[in-house]
Amino acid sequence: MCGIVGYIGTRAATEILLAGLEKLEYRGYDSAGVATVSEGNLDCVRAKGKLCNLQEKLESLNNPARLGIGHTRWATHGKPEEYNAHPHTDTNRRLAVVQNGIIENYRDLRSKLKAKGHEFRSETDTEVIPHLIADYLSVSGNSFLDAVRQAVNDLKGAFAIAAICADYPDELIVARQQAPLVIGFGQGEFFCASDTPALVQYTKAILPLENGELARITPLGVEVYNFAGDKLRKAPRTLNWNPVMVEKQGFRHFMLKEIYEQPGVVRACLEAYLSSGWQSEAGTSPINLGLPSELFSEVQQIQIVACGTSWHAALVGKYLLEQLAGIPTNVHYASEFRYAPPPLTPNTLTIGISQSGETADTLAALTMEQQRRADKEPRWQARLLGITNRPESSLAQLVPHIIDTHGGIEIGVAATKSFVAQLMAFYCLTLDFAAHRQSLSTTEIEKMLGGLQQLPAQMELILESQERYIEELAHSYVDTTDFIFVGRGISFPIALEGALKLKEISYIHAEGYPSGELKHGPIALLDAKVPVVSIAIPGKVYEKALSNAQEAKARDSELIGVTQLNDEEAAEIFDKILPVPPVDELLSPILTVIPLQLLAYHIAARRGLDVDQPRNLAKSVTVE
Repeated sequence: MCGIVGYIGTRAATEILLAGLEKLEYRGYDSAGVATVSEGNLDCVRAKGKLCNLQEKLESLNNPARLGIGHTRWATHGKPEEYNAHPHTDTNRRLAVVQNGIIENYRDLRSKLKAKGHEFRSETDTEVIPHLIADYLSVSGNSFLDAVRQAVNDLKGAFAIAAICADYPDELIVARQQAPLVIGFGQGEFFCASDTPALVQYTKAILPLENGELARITPLGVEVYNFAGDKLRKAPRTLNWNPVMVEKQGFRHFMLKEIYEQPGVVRACLEAYLSSGWQSEAGTSPINLGLPSELFSEVQQIQIVACGTSWHAALVGKYLLEQLAGIPTNVHYASEFRYAPPPLTPNTLTIGISQSGETADTLAALTMEQQRRADKEPRWQARLLGITNRPESSLAQLVPHIIDTHGGIEIGVAATKSFVAQLMAFYCLTLDFAAHRQSLSTTEIEKMLGGLQQLPAQMELILESQERYIEELAHSYVDTTDFIFVGRGISFPIALEGALKLKEISYIHAEGYPSGELKHGPIALLDAKVPVVSIAIPGKVYEKALSNAQEAKARDSELIGVTQLNDEEAAEIFDKILPVPPVDELLSPILTVIPLQLLAYHIAARRGLDVDQPRNLAKSVTVE
């Protein structure tokens, strides 16, 4: 989850490293540091806390180095103190390493290295790496590349590393194993980073390393090897992003900008997914996801693995796939699926969802599912599909088929537009299945398509008409300590997502429940100090949702309703209303989530909190 950057070229490295770390600070902000090599010396500067603390330390230094590495940390092993900050160095301070990941066997390696006289200065697992490389470098005949390659073969766990050495002033060595690392190709200069936002202002030519690969980067070029030492032939690819995509563009926070980008995301998804020449004939699909027909044939069951907000999107997907396509669907936390997988069943499609495409638990769950099915007979073969916002990610390399959600770069740690993009992927996947299986008539499919195409304008109406009201409403809840969110049917996952958003960025305790479960225990929490947010959209469970809301009101809780505009019945029940335009209940999640995102955002902003970088969280969870 940490962010690493590296540079070698003709410009001053420190400035480029800091700019890259600014783009990666969403991956961790417990501490930061840079190390550079110049004139035979290794210089390392680190600081506790956010990147600005490191920038203050570097302001007074004139460093002409053209080679360097940088790091922004999300703490796993060791407290977020300066002595645990990266880069870490060897005993003689001639070699420095930054790492993203976890070294599982670091205790054993640390004991062996200490016995050889190596002196450790931190509590981290990462520090064993520079000592290990230095140990191999002391062996006669070993080059820097040889030493790094031998060292990474001793490491167990998930890691991406970048290493520099004062004795090799023209070399940057990087390696990857189960953690993302991308190399950028410039004009006479090269870059590396944990994620592409750090690179787009300098280059669009990138080369993502794959697991078990390392690279030697010099001013003359890039050489890629596997961990066995075999040289590989690799070609860079071109990104379709630009630097403007990662700027705030006048918004106070990235999160608010990304909330406002959601109508555009839905339009991009519709443009990408809808077939332009579809004829309304039974058995033909209006959706073009680029998926082969054999992926759909004879599917009897779907299982989805995901984490966090992606798990909530999967719950909406489950509802759609079961109710519209008629396919039994189970949703699993990826971290739990790994250690308690369900029994194998034939003709099962496994879907992994990850905004970044780098979520460690999701990747591990898919890898395990692929392997355990490969060990069975051919009829148990794995049908794997990924849903991701990053088509260049590890997820896309792992599974044979992906749905690119077209969300664009999302910087705010709390997912907003990526959630809506995932929902759109599920709506279109469901319609594709329904068309193939003829579980919906062409008339029903046309109605759904018409509703989807109206969503962007409806989303813009909510943003234009509701944000200022929600901003004022947020003042009332600055000191609130508990919230309850409830919803029924397809609205239940949105209640969960609303609660998660509030927890993530405002640090207010919030829980989401199915509305009907409120009286089976959680109602004991309710009183005048606990507001209840109820999602109640006209549909098959509307009257039940209103009835459950009244149960909360009878316990003196303030009732906030996310419901249809100009709904007179709802107006009589709720104390405050966050209205959305009239919409089919099945399509409502894409609208009802927006007021909840805005409510969480404005409460957090009013509390003076760091909305884009909430404490203890990171954007891409690349460790277990």
